[in-house]
Amino acid sequence: MPLLSLKTNIVIDNKQKLAVSLSSKVAELLHKPERYVMVYLEDQQTLVFGGSDDAAIYMELKSINLPESETTQLSSALSELTCEQLLVKQDRIYIEFNNAERHMWGWNGATF
Repeated sequence: MPLLSLKTNIVIDNKQKLAVSLSSKVAELLHKPERYVMVYLEDQQTLVFGGSDDAAIYMELKSINLPESETTQLSSALSELTCEQLLVKQDRIYIEFNNAERHMWGWNGATF
């Protein structure tokens, strides 16, 4: 049920490695089974941040029961991991957190 979408204006050389790292991290941070985690990456996007097209990232983390009290920790951990792997400065990353209601999230022909 957790979905992490990442969009960036740079080239991601090893998308699979990054996706697997992010999937594991999201499962760990949200205490959810990784079999439900989905990671979606888009590189080479038109993305301007602060009037500059320097390397930047936009992420969206969506999950049922997303712990609002832990968004600071989630932001820190996700920023750190993407900075290490993509060499993007932390002040060039935005993360949007969305708490999904069970009846608004479909899976396996039903909803949660």
